[in-house]
Amino acid sequence: MLAIIALIPGVVALWLGFTRSPHTAFLMAYLPAMLLLPEYYRWNAPGLPDPTFGQAAIVGVSIAFFARGAPGYRFTPMDLLVFGFALAASLSEFLASGYKDAQNLMFNMLTWVVLPYILAKSLVEPAGLRVRFAKQIVLLLFAIAVVSVYEFRFGATPWRLILDRFFPWQGLGWVTTFRWGFARVAGPYGHAILAGILMVVAYRIQRWLEWSGAWGPKPRLLRWQPLSPAQIITLGLLGGVVMTMVRGPWIGAILAALVVAVGRSPRRQVAIGIVLGLLVFVGIPAVIWFLDYVSVGRVGAQTVAQESAAYRWELLTEYAGVAAERLWLGWGLNDWPKVPGMPSIDNYYLLLLLMHGVIALGCLLGIFVTMLFRLIRRGLREPLAIPRGSSLAFTLASIYVAIGFSIATVFLGLQAIPVFFLITGWAEGYLNGPAGEEPAAVGDTATAEPAAGPYRFREVMT
Repeated sequence: MLAIIALIPGVVALWLGFTRSPHTAFLMAYLPAMLLLPEYYRWNAPGLPDPTFGQAAIVGVSIAFFARGAPGYRFTPMDLLVFGFALAASLSEFLASGYKDAQNLMFNMLTWVVLPYILAKSLVEPAGLRVRFAKQIVLLLFAIAVVSVYEFRFGATPWRLILDRFFPWQGLGWVTTFRWGFARVAGPYGHAILAGILMVVAYRIQRWLEWSGAWGPKPRLLRWQPLSPAQIITLGLLGGVVMTMVRGPWIGAILAALVVAVGRSPRRQVAIGIVLGLLVFVGIPAVIWFLDYVSVGRVGAQTVAQESAAYRWELLTEYAGVAAERLWLGWGLNDWPKVPGMPSIDNYYLLLLLMHGVIALGCLLGIFVTMLFRLIRRGLREPLAIPRGSSLAFTLASIYVAIGFSIATVFLGLQAIPVFFLITGWAEGYLNGPAGEEPAAVGDTATAEPAAGPYRFREVMT
């Protein structure tokens, strides 16, 4: 019964959505609930989908959003890929398990995919809340990084220590893992892999904010110390990335930095040539080395790292035939035939193909490819952003590169899913906004705060 506390963020979001605005509820209720509280805790509602803290919050925001006429939303072709992904996954599970077993996944698709995308697309760029949205994500992940020093030092996550008593048995599967003698920080995200992905996303957004001058000068009380607030936040998030000890997101972060470097360069053609040259002259030998490295198999591996890499390579060959048996809509969440000795699918693209088939996988790949192309094209068509590094197009493109590479070696789950679709909604709103508009980032251009009353609106320009 104590698990009913998962509904509290939903009540707060609903209240803020009607007394203030859906924008306020989105920023001040949904984002904190989703990023600060674990998504593996649920209130088990008999006969109904079982909501998490973040899911309850986004339902509250969405009720207010649609009741007020869906401010800022307009249909774009990207909606088809996002909705198609959610529909394919939901239909796959329904056909595999029936509605009773599939209802939670359908609810996840609604609250982790469709609603985050719609709300971010409608409530951020159209309302001029770009900087407030970015800062909220960065500050919440910075807080996670600071608190997670405890987990890094003592090997236990504070979230489970506090919340397990409210959700008996639900957190037992999410334990702190270790690498190189250190705890791999997971925070409220279940696994260090997911925490690593989210920390990299926050770090890239923070670098854009820092280069754009979004944080302003030092407060008077902090003028005695050498670091600016922006530098403190950057170092804190970098520490968060390091404490996760996850190789896939680390490599993804390096690739993302190359994308940002192109956007920062005053000679972009030269920078693109250098990056392409690195991909050819370093990437091709690296691929050859990798194939030789993993070809020994797990039996011939000499280190734990080599065994892990060989395992991921073997997954592709061993499960190819299983995926082909139900190619279009997959086997459902957990029903594919398991290859002996290979219980874990450490490649989200393969996992998605097994679970929900080629339609869902095609929609996800379509989102990655389409958004990367459009963002880089937008960034290259615009003049060099001043200050350098303040191009939102290249920053968002770098996030897709980081996530896209990371999930080829790990899985995508819990908060990482709604964050991905929040970024997609934000990017879609940005790409459909006025071209060439890169604010100095000290504040927002508008607040879009509606007047009192459920159906009246006003927009305040500052």
